[in-house]
Amino acid sequence: MKQLFFAGLLYLALAPIAAAQTENWPQFRGAQVDGLGQGVTLPDKWSTIENVVWKTELPGWGWSSPVIWDKRVFVTAAVHDGPRDKMFAGGYPGGFVKPTDVHRWMIFCLDFDTGKIVWQREAHQGAPPQPRHPRNSYASETPVTDGERVYAYFADIGVFCYDLAGKPLWEKRWDSYRIRGGWGTGISPVLHRDRLFIVNDNENSSFMVALDKKTGKQIWRVERAEKSNWATPFIWQNDFRTEIVTIGTNRARSYDLDGKLLWELAGTSGLVSQIPMSKHGLLYLGAGYHYGPLYAIRPGASGDISLKEGATSNKWIAWSQPRGSSIHPGYLISGERLFVLFDAGLLACSNAKTGATIFPRERLNTGGGRFYASPWAYNGNVFLLNEDGTTWVVEDGPKFKLLRKNKLDDFAWATPAIARGSLFIRTYTKLYRLQKKT
Repeated sequence: MKQLFFAGLLYLALAPIAAAQTENWPQFRGAQVDGLGQGVTLPDKWSTIENVVWKTELPGWGWSSPVIWDKRVFVTAAVHDGPRDKMFAGGYPGGFVKPTDVHRWMIFCLDFDTGKIVWQREAHQGAPPQPRHPRNSYASETPVTDGERVYAYFADIGVFCYDLAGKPLWEKRWDSYRIRGGWGTGISPVLHRDRLFIVNDNENSSFMVALDKKTGKQIWRVERAEKSNWATPFIWQNDFRTEIVTIGTNRARSYDLDGKLLWELAGTSGLVSQIPMSKHGLLYLGAGYHYGPLYAIRPGASGDISLKEGATSNKWIAWSQPRGSSIHPGYLISGERLFVLFDAGLLACSNAKTGATIFPRERLNTGGGRFYASPWAYNGNVFLLNEDGTTWVVEDGPKFKLLRKNKLDDFAWATPAIARGSLFIRTYTKLYRLQKKT
Protein backbone atom coordinates (compact mmCIF):
# COMPACT_ATOMS: atom_id res chain seq x y z
CA MET A 1 0.00 0.00 0.00
CA LYS A 2 2.84 2.38 0.89
CA GLN A 3 4.50 1.67 -2.47
CA LEU A 4 1.26 2.47 -4.28
CA PHE A 5 0.89 5.67 -2.26
CA PHE A 6 4.37 6.91 -3.15
CA ALA A 7 3.95 5.78 -6.74
CA GLY A 8 0.81 7.91 -6.88
CA LEU A 9 2.66 10.90 -5.48
CA LEU A 10 5.42 10.43 -8.05
CA TYR A 11 2.87 10.27 -10.86
CA LEU A 12 1.21 13.48 -9.68
CA ALA A 13 4.59 15.17 -9.41
CA LEU A 14 5.72 14.16 -12.88
CA ALA A 15 2.40 14.63 -14.69
CA PRO A 16 2.73 18.42 -15.06
CA ILE A 17 6.24 17.96 -16.46
CA ALA A 18 5.08 15.42 -19.03
CA ALA A 19 2.11 17.59 -19.96
CA ALA A 20 4.40 20.58 -20.43
CA GLN A 21 6.20 19.00 -23.38
CA THR A 22 4.86 19.17 -26.91
CA GLU A 23 4.48 15.46 -27.76
CA ASN A 24 3.27 15.30 -31.35
CA TRP A 25 3.18 17.72 -34.26
CA PRO A 26 0.49 16.27 -36.53
CA GLN A 27 -0.02 19.03 -39.08
CA PHE A 28 1.27 22.32 -40.45
CA ARG A 29 2.16 24.62 -37.51
CA GLY A 30 1.24 21.96 -34.93
CA ALA A 31 -1.85 20.53 -33.27
CA GLN A 32 -3.20 23.98 -32.35
CA VAL A 33 -1.92 25.60 -35.57
CA ASP A 34 -0.11 28.21 -33.51
CA GLY A 35 3.61 27.48 -33.84
CA LEU A 36 4.04 27.23 -30.05
CA GLY A 37 6.12 24.54 -28.40
CA GLN A 38 6.99 23.44 -24.89
CA GLY A 39 9.95 21.50 -23.52
CA VAL A 40 13.01 22.19 -21.41
CA THR A 41 15.35 20.60 -23.97
CA LEU A 42 14.20 22.75 -26.88
CA PRO A 43 17.28 24.63 -28.14
CA ASP A 44 17.71 28.39 -28.36
CA LYS A 45 20.97 28.18 -30.30
CA TRP A 46 22.31 25.81 -32.92
CA SER A 47 24.54 25.48 -35.96
CA THR A 48 25.36 22.69 -38.40
CA ILE A 49 27.12 20.92 -35.50
CA GLU A 50 25.91 22.51 -32.24
CA ASN A 51 22.88 20.88 -30.57
CA VAL A 52 22.40 18.61 -33.59
CA VAL A 53 20.99 15.19 -32.64
CA TRP A 54 21.01 14.13 -36.26
CA LYS A 55 20.78 15.52 -39.77
CA THR A 56 19.56 13.42 -42.64
CA GLU A 57 20.12 14.06 -46.33
CA LEU A 58 16.72 13.94 -48.00
CA PRO A 59 16.25 12.67 -51.56
CA GLY A 60 14.70 15.21 -53.88
CA TRP A 61 13.25 18.33 -52.36
CA GLY A 62 10.08 19.97 -51.16
CA TRP A 63 8.90 22.79 -48.95
CA SER A 64 6.40 20.73 -46.97
CA SER A 65 6.99 20.80 -43.23
CA PRO A 66 7.76 17.62 -41.28
CA VAL A 67 5.02 16.16 -39.10
CA ILE A 68 5.77 13.97 -36.08
CA TRP A 69 3.84 11.28 -34.25
CA ASP A 70 5.51 9.23 -31.52
CA LYS A 71 8.76 7.87 -32.97
CA ARG A 72 7.91 8.65 -36.59
CA VAL A 73 8.79 11.73 -38.61
CA PHE A 74 7.02 12.16 -41.96
CA VAL A 75 8.05 14.39 -44.83
CA THR A 76 7.24 14.54 -48.53
CA ALA A 77 9.43 15.32 -51.53
CA ALA A 78 9.53 15.25 -55.31
CA VAL A 79 12.54 13.33 -56.61
CA HIS A 80 14.07 13.35 -60.06
CA ASP A 81 17.32 12.10 -61.57
CA GLY A 82 20.17 14.48 -62.20
CA PRO A 83 21.54 17.40 -60.20
CA ARG A 84 19.42 19.47 -57.86
CA ASP A 85 18.05 22.75 -59.11
CA LYS A 86 20.19 25.72 -58.15
CA MET A 87 18.54 27.78 -55.41
CA PHE A 88 19.00 31.51 -55.03
CA ALA A 89 17.99 33.96 -52.33
CA GLY A 90 16.70 37.51 -52.36
CA GLY A 91 13.33 38.59 -53.67
CA TYR A 92 10.60 36.61 -55.34
CA PRO A 93 10.95 37.13 -59.10
CA GLY A 94 8.27 35.97 -61.49
CA GLY A 95 8.54 33.31 -64.13
CA PHE A 96 8.18 29.57 -64.01
CA VAL A 97 9.88 26.32 -64.99
CA LYS A 98 8.25 23.30 -66.61
CA PRO A 99 10.42 20.20 -66.19
CA THR A 100 9.87 17.38 -68.66
CA ASP A 101 11.91 14.68 -66.93
CA VAL A 102 10.32 11.98 -64.80
CA HIS A 103 9.63 12.91 -61.17
CA ARG A 104 8.63 10.66 -58.28
CA TRP A 105 6.27 12.05 -55.66
CA MET A 106 7.40 10.49 -52.37
CA ILE A 107 6.60 10.26 -48.69
CA PHE A 108 9.39 9.35 -46.27
CA CYS A 109 9.14 8.05 -42.71
CA LEU A 110 12.20 8.71 -40.55
CA ASP A 111 13.05 7.27 -37.15
CA PHE A 112 12.74 9.96 -34.47
CA ASP A 113 15.80 8.75 -32.54
CA THR A 114 18.26 8.13 -35.38
CA GLY A 115 17.02 10.06 -38.41
CA LYS A 116 17.29 6.96 -40.57
CA ILE A 117 14.67 6.46 -43.26
CA VAL A 118 12.42 3.63 -42.02
CA TRP A 119 10.25 3.44 -45.10
CA GLN A 120 9.50 5.38 -48.25
CA ARG A 121 6.60 5.16 -50.65
CA GLU A 122 6.15 6.42 -54.17
CA ALA A 123 2.74 8.00 -54.67
CA HIS A 124 3.16 8.85 -58.33
CA GLN A 125 5.70 8.82 -61.12
CA GLY A 126 5.73 10.89 -64.29
CA ALA A 127 6.52 14.26 -65.79
CA PRO A 128 5.06 17.16 -63.77
CA PRO A 129 1.64 18.08 -65.18
CA GLN A 130 2.03 21.78 -64.38
CA PRO A 131 4.88 24.31 -64.17
CA ARG A 132 6.10 25.81 -60.90
CA HIS A 133 7.95 28.88 -59.72
CA PRO A 134 11.74 28.34 -59.87
CA ARG A 135 11.83 28.36 -56.06
CA ASN A 136 8.62 26.50 -55.37
CA SER A 137 8.58 22.70 -55.22
CA TYR A 138 6.28 19.90 -56.32
CA ALA A 139 5.93 18.86 -52.67
CA SER A 140 5.00 22.07 -50.84
CA GLU A 141 1.86 20.75 -49.14
CA THR A 142 2.51 19.53 -45.58
CA PRO A 143 1.15 16.04 -44.79
CA VAL A 144 -1.18 15.44 -41.86
CA THR A 145 -1.57 12.50 -39.46
CA ASP A 146 -4.10 11.35 -36.87
CA GLY A 147 -1.71 8.88 -35.23
CA GLU A 148 -3.18 5.95 -37.17
CA ARG A 149 -2.78 7.14 -40.74
CA VAL A 150 -0.70 9.69 -42.59
CA TYR A 151 -2.08 11.64 -45.55
CA ALA A 152 0.31 12.88 -48.23
CA TYR A 153 -1.23 15.46 -50.53
CA PHE A 154 0.19 16.76 -53.80
CA ALA A 155 -2.25 19.24 -55.34
CA ASP A 156 -1.30 18.40 -58.93
CA ILE A 157 -1.69 14.66 -58.36
CA GLY A 158 -4.06 13.80 -55.48
CA VAL A 159 -4.10 12.57 -51.89
CA PHE A 160 -2.55 9.31 -50.68
CA CYS A 161 -3.28 7.60 -47.36
CA TYR A 162 -0.93 5.17 -45.59
CA ASP A 163 -0.87 3.53 -42.20
CA LEU A 164 2.09 4.44 -39.99
CA ALA A 165 3.97 1.34 -41.15
CA GLY A 166 3.76 2.53 -44.76
CA LYS A 167 0.96 0.28 -45.99
CA PRO A 168 -1.08 2.03 -48.72
CA LEU A 169 -4.71 2.31 -47.62
CA TRP A 170 -6.35 4.44 -50.27
CA GLU A 171 -5.71 7.16 -52.81
CA LYS A 172 -7.81 9.75 -54.58
CA ARG A 173 -6.47 11.38 -57.71
CA TRP A 174 -7.83 14.32 -59.65
CA ASP A 175 -6.98 16.52 -62.58
CA SER A 176 -4.24 19.10 -62.30
CA TYR A 177 -5.24 22.74 -62.71
CA ARG A 178 -3.49 25.82 -63.98
CA ILE A 179 -2.07 28.06 -61.25
CA ARG A 180 -1.54 31.79 -61.57
CA GLY A 181 1.82 32.62 -63.15
CA GLY A 182 2.70 28.94 -63.35
CA TRP A 183 3.93 29.28 -59.76
CA GLY A 184 2.80 25.91 -58.43
CA THR A 185 0.77 24.89 -55.40
CA GLY A 186 1.04 24.93 -51.60
CA ILE A 187 -2.30 24.46 -49.76
CA SER A 188 -2.00 21.76 -47.08
CA PRO A 189 -4.82 19.38 -46.05
CA VAL A 190 -6.46 19.50 -42.61
CA LEU A 191 -8.15 16.83 -40.51
CA HIS A 192 -11.13 17.10 -38.19
CA ARG A 193 -12.69 14.04 -36.62
CA ASP A 194 -13.49 11.59 -39.42
CA ARG A 195 -12.99 14.00 -42.31
CA LEU A 196 -10.09 15.23 -44.38
CA PHE A 197 -10.62 18.71 -45.85
CA ILE A 198 -8.78 19.96 -48.93
CA VAL A 199 -8.96 23.33 -50.66
CA ASN A 200 -7.76 23.55 -54.26
CA ASP A 201 -7.84 27.15 -55.49
CA ASN A 202 -6.67 27.51 -59.09
CA GLU A 203 -7.33 29.36 -62.35
CA ASN A 204 -9.75 26.80 -63.78
CA SER A 205 -12.13 25.34 -61.21
CA SER A 206 -11.53 26.10 -57.53
CA PHE A 207 -13.15 23.84 -54.97
CA MET A 208 -13.13 22.52 -51.42
CA VAL A 209 -13.76 18.85 -50.73
CA ALA A 210 -14.43 16.72 -47.65
CA LEU A 211 -13.25 13.10 -47.75
CA ASP A 212 -13.88 10.22 -45.37
CA LYS A 213 -10.49 9.84 -43.73
CA LYS A 214 -10.75 6.03 -43.53
CA THR A 215 -11.87 5.33 -47.10
CA GLY A 216 -11.16 8.43 -49.19
CA LYS A 217 -14.81 8.53 -50.27
CA GLN A 218 -16.01 12.03 -51.15
CA ILE A 219 -18.57 13.29 -48.64
CA TRP A 220 -19.17 16.67 -50.24
CA ARG A 221 -17.62 19.16 -52.62
CA VAL A 222 -18.32 22.88 -52.99
CA GLU A 223 -17.21 25.12 -55.81
CA ARG A 224 -15.38 28.31 -54.86
CA ALA A 225 -15.61 31.62 -56.73
CA GLU A 226 -11.86 32.08 -56.42
CA LYS A 227 -8.68 32.00 -58.42
CA SER A 228 -5.24 30.73 -57.39
CA ASN A 229 -4.32 30.87 -53.71
CA TRP A 230 -1.90 29.21 -51.36
CA ALA A 231 -3.65 29.62 -47.98
CA THR A 232 -4.27 26.44 -45.95
CA PRO A 233 -7.78 26.26 -44.40
CA PHE A 234 -8.21 26.44 -40.63
CA ILE A 235 -10.58 24.46 -38.42
CA TRP A 236 -11.95 27.04 -35.97
CA GLN A 237 -13.53 25.47 -32.90
CA ASN A 238 -15.20 28.31 -31.03
CA ASP A 239 -17.93 28.71 -28.42
CA PHE A 240 -20.68 28.65 -31.05
CA ARG A 241 -19.64 25.96 -33.54
CA THR A 242 -16.82 24.44 -35.56
CA GLU A 243 -16.00 26.21 -38.82
CA ILE A 244 -13.72 25.72 -41.81
CA VAL A 245 -12.13 29.11 -42.50
CA THR A 246 -10.56 29.81 -45.88
CA ILE A 247 -8.87 32.87 -47.33
CA GLY A 248 -9.16 33.64 -51.03
CA THR A 249 -8.25 36.19 -53.64
CA ASN A 250 -11.63 37.85 -53.42
CA ARG A 251 -12.93 37.01 -49.97
CA ALA A 252 -12.31 35.15 -46.75
CA ARG A 253 -15.07 32.61 -46.23
CA SER A 254 -16.19 30.32 -43.45
CA TYR A 255 -18.12 27.09 -43.95
CA ASP A 256 -19.77 24.65 -41.60
CA LEU A 257 -18.62 21.02 -41.54
CA ASP A 258 -21.08 20.16 -44.30
CA GLY A 259 -19.78 22.81 -46.69
CA LYS A 260 -22.52 25.40 -46.12
CA LEU A 261 -21.31 29.00 -46.29
CA LEU A 262 -21.59 30.76 -42.91
CA TRP A 263 -20.00 34.16 -43.48
CA GLU A 264 -17.70 35.99 -45.83
CA LEU A 265 -15.42 39.00 -45.68
CA ALA A 266 -14.29 41.18 -48.58
CA GLY A 267 -10.96 42.95 -48.48
CA THR A 268 -8.41 40.24 -49.18
CA SER A 269 -5.67 40.64 -51.75
CA GLY A 270 -4.63 38.94 -54.96
CA LEU A 271 -2.04 36.66 -53.34
CA VAL A 272 -2.80 34.90 -50.07
CA SER A 273 -0.57 32.33 -48.36
CA GLN A 274 -1.15 32.51 -44.59
CA ILE A 275 -3.22 30.06 -42.58
CA PRO A 276 -5.65 31.73 -40.14
CA MET A 277 -5.33 31.06 -36.41
CA SER A 278 -7.29 31.50 -33.19
CA LYS A 279 -6.50 32.73 -29.67
CA HIS A 280 -8.39 34.62 -26.96
CA GLY A 281 -11.72 33.64 -28.50
CA LEU A 282 -10.89 35.50 -31.73
CA LEU A 283 -9.99 34.44 -35.26
CA TYR A 284 -7.01 36.13 -36.88
CA LEU A 285 -6.62 36.29 -40.63
CA GLY A 286 -4.75 38.51 -43.03
CA ALA A 287 -5.25 39.74 -46.53
CA GLY A 288 -1.74 39.09 -47.78
CA TYR A 289 -0.14 40.90 -50.68
CA HIS A 290 1.12 44.51 -50.49
CA TYR A 291 0.66 44.81 -46.71
CA GLY A 292 -3.06 44.10 -46.78
CA PRO A 293 -5.38 44.26 -43.76
CA LEU A 294 -5.16 42.06 -40.68
CA TYR A 295 -8.47 41.17 -39.00
CA ALA A 296 -9.52 39.86 -35.58
CA ILE A 297 -12.97 38.28 -35.91
CA ARG A 298 -15.51 37.35 -33.23
CA PRO A 299 -17.29 33.98 -33.38
CA GLY A 300 -20.93 33.55 -34.32
CA ALA A 301 -20.96 35.65 -37.50
CA SER A 302 -23.26 35.13 -40.47
CA GLY A 303 -23.64 36.69 -43.89
CA ASP A 304 -21.37 39.44 -45.21
CA ILE A 305 -19.27 40.88 -42.38
CA SER A 306 -17.17 43.21 -44.55
CA LEU A 307 -16.15 46.56 -43.11
CA LYS A 308 -17.69 49.76 -44.38
CA GLU A 309 -15.30 52.16 -46.05
CA GLY A 310 -13.04 53.81 -43.47
CA ALA A 311 -14.14 51.53 -40.60
CA THR A 312 -11.75 49.30 -38.66
CA SER A 313 -14.32 47.34 -36.65
CA ASN A 314 -17.97 46.29 -36.62
CA LYS A 315 -20.21 43.81 -34.82
CA TRP A 316 -18.13 40.83 -35.91
CA ILE A 317 -14.71 42.37 -36.47
CA ALA A 318 -13.19 43.21 -33.10
CA TRP A 319 -10.35 45.19 -34.66
CA SER A 320 -8.34 45.45 -37.84
CA GLN A 321 -5.10 46.98 -39.05
CA PRO A 322 -5.34 48.34 -42.62
CA ARG A 323 -1.71 47.42 -43.42
CA GLY A 324 -1.01 44.81 -40.77
CA SER A 325 -0.68 41.63 -42.82
CA SER A 326 2.37 39.86 -44.15
CA ILE A 327 2.47 37.97 -47.45
CA HIS A 328 3.90 34.53 -46.70
CA PRO A 329 4.72 33.90 -43.01
CA GLY A 330 1.85 33.09 -40.66
CA TYR A 331 1.19 34.97 -37.43
CA LEU A 332 2.41 34.11 -33.97
CA ILE A 333 0.50 34.79 -30.76
CA SER A 334 2.30 34.30 -27.46
CA GLY A 335 0.26 35.36 -24.47
CA GLU A 336 -1.33 38.65 -25.50
CA ARG A 337 1.43 39.51 -27.99
CA LEU A 338 0.71 39.07 -31.69
CA PHE A 339 3.86 39.00 -33.81
CA VAL A 340 3.72 39.67 -37.55
CA LEU A 341 6.78 38.76 -39.62
CA PHE A 342 7.01 40.52 -42.97
CA ASP A 343 8.78 38.86 -45.89
CA ALA A 344 11.35 41.62 -46.23
CA GLY A 345 12.65 41.07 -42.70
CA LEU A 346 10.49 43.32 -40.51
CA LEU A 347 8.88 42.25 -37.25
CA ALA A 348 5.93 44.03 -35.61
CA CYS A 349 4.08 43.28 -32.38
CA SER A 350 0.52 44.17 -31.35
CA ASN A 351 -1.85 43.40 -28.52
CA ALA A 352 -3.78 40.37 -29.76
CA LYS A 353 -6.96 41.36 -27.93
CA THR A 354 -7.12 45.03 -28.93
CA GLY A 355 -4.83 45.46 -31.94
CA ALA A 356 -2.90 48.22 -30.14
CA THR A 357 0.74 48.55 -31.16
CA ILE A 358 3.28 47.07 -28.73
CA PHE A 359 6.23 47.84 -30.95
CA PRO A 360 6.21 48.98 -34.59
CA ARG A 361 8.05 47.29 -37.42
CA GLU A 362 11.65 46.57 -36.49
CA ARG A 363 14.16 45.55 -39.12
CA LEU A 364 15.83 42.19 -38.70
CA ASN A 365 18.15 42.14 -41.66
CA THR A 366 19.74 44.53 -44.11
CA GLY A 367 20.39 42.95 -47.46
CA GLY A 368 19.83 39.39 -46.23
CA GLY A 369 17.42 36.74 -47.45
CA ARG A 370 13.67 37.10 -47.21
CA PHE A 371 11.39 35.28 -44.78
CA TYR A 372 8.89 32.66 -45.98
CA ALA A 373 8.71 30.18 -43.07
CA SER A 374 6.21 30.97 -40.31
CA PRO A 375 7.62 32.00 -36.91
CA TRP A 376 7.54 29.79 -33.82
CA ALA A 377 8.12 30.30 -30.10
CA TYR A 378 9.03 28.55 -26.86
CA ASN A 379 10.84 29.22 -23.58
CA GLY A 380 10.61 33.01 -23.82
CA ASN A 381 12.01 33.25 -27.35
CA VAL A 382 10.54 33.94 -30.78
CA PHE A 383 12.28 32.31 -33.75
CA LEU A 384 12.32 33.68 -37.30
CA LEU A 385 13.87 31.62 -40.12
CA ASN A 386 14.91 33.29 -43.35
CA GLU A 387 15.61 31.72 -46.72
CA ASP A 388 19.38 31.76 -46.13
CA GLY A 389 18.91 29.24 -43.33
CA THR A 390 19.53 31.83 -40.62
CA THR A 391 17.19 31.87 -37.62
CA TRP A 392 16.84 35.19 -35.83
CA VAL A 393 16.12 34.71 -32.12
CA VAL A 394 14.13 37.55 -30.56
CA GLU A 395 13.02 37.95 -26.97
CA ASP A 396 9.35 37.14 -26.45
CA GLY A 397 8.59 40.42 -24.71
CA PRO A 398 7.09 43.90 -25.06
CA LYS A 399 10.28 45.37 -26.52
CA PHE A 400 12.19 44.29 -29.59
CA LYS A 401 15.43 42.63 -28.53
CA LEU A 402 17.53 40.52 -30.87
CA LEU A 403 19.29 37.82 -28.87
CA ARG A 404 21.27 35.86 -31.46
CA LYS A 405 21.34 34.35 -34.94
CA ASN A 406 21.67 30.65 -35.69
CA LYS A 407 22.85 29.61 -39.16
CA LEU A 408 22.52 26.30 -40.99
CA ASP A 409 24.18 27.29 -44.29
CA ASP A 410 21.41 25.98 -46.53
CA PHE A 411 18.39 27.40 -48.31
CA ALA A 412 15.20 27.20 -46.20
CA TRP A 413 11.53 27.91 -46.84
CA ALA A 414 9.78 25.16 -44.86
CA THR A 415 8.16 26.01 -41.53
CA PRO A 416 9.83 24.02 -38.70
CA ALA A 417 8.14 21.50 -36.38
CA ILE A 418 8.42 20.91 -32.63
CA ALA A 419 7.95 17.61 -30.81
CA ARG A 420 9.27 15.68 -27.81
CA GLY A 421 11.78 18.29 -26.76
CA SER A 422 13.24 18.66 -30.25
CA LEU A 423 13.09 21.20 -33.04
CA PHE A 424 12.96 19.97 -36.64
CA ILE A 425 14.18 22.25 -39.42
CA ARG A 426 13.97 21.24 -43.06
CA THR A 427 16.41 22.87 -45.45
CA TYR A 428 16.82 22.41 -49.18
CA THR A 429 18.93 19.28 -48.74
CA LYS A 430 18.51 18.06 -45.16
CA LEU A 431 16.23 17.51 -42.20
CA TYR A 432 17.73 18.49 -38.84
CA ARG A 433 16.68 17.31 -35.42
CA LEU A 434 17.95 19.87 -32.89
CA GLN A 435 17.91 19.53 -29.13
CA LYS A 436 19.66 21.20 -26.22
CA LYS A 437 22.35 18.96 -24.83
CA THR A 438 22.03 18.37 -21.10
